[in-house]
Amino acid sequence: MARATVQHPEGTGNGPAPGERGTAPLVTAEEAVVGYERPVLGPLSFRVRPGDVVGVWGPNGAGKSTLLKAIAGAARVHRGRLERPPDLRLAYQAQRPARLAEMPVKGRELLAVMQADDRRPPERLRPWLEQRLDRLSGGQLQLLTIWACLASGARLVLLDEPSNNLDPEGIDLLVELLGARAAGEAVLVVSHEAPFLERVATRHLEVGA
Repeated sequence: MARATVQHPEGTGNGPAPGERGTAPLVTAEEAVVGYERPVLGPLSFRVRPGDVVGVWGPNGAGKSTLLKAIAGAARVHRGRLERPPDLRLAYQAQRPARLAEMPVKGRELLAVMQADDRRPPERLRPWLEQRLDRLSGGQLQLLTIWACLASGARLVLLDEPSNNLDPEGIDLLVELLGARAAGEAVLVVSHEAPFLERVATRHLEVGA
């Protein structure tokens, strides 16, 4: 079973200022052990406050994705405490957005389904709003779906390996999207790419085997 080892102090990520002391946390973990039928990760203790961008990093198989699923309620908490407010609205982006061979739905309709604000997307995203999803590249669809999460009004956004399959230009746009998120919106970002996390995270949570 992997263990969470370090939560680093405030970093230099872009976007709204990280959560301040005294602000009610959106996620509280105290000696939490998470997994499925069997434990996968833990014990770990941390808090996520409004405005935080917490970079979760570590080797493949360490349980990073399991942590996000546990926060979302899709994995089990075996021991300890992992809590979020019962009325907290969250958005979750898996590693690979669902994609069908035929998707006669435009980007703007995707945002509408996710109750996302389509009035303030970054300039480079706007042409994709009028294109069918099945005509977007994998990276374009991934970025559009990430923006839909960030613009959905969720107070907490969980992103699992959002930089996967993106070229350097796509990663630059991803950094821009995270910097344009709403004030007070918190994000947990799972990645194995330390340079990317250094650009966006205000804090880091390291998990290791």
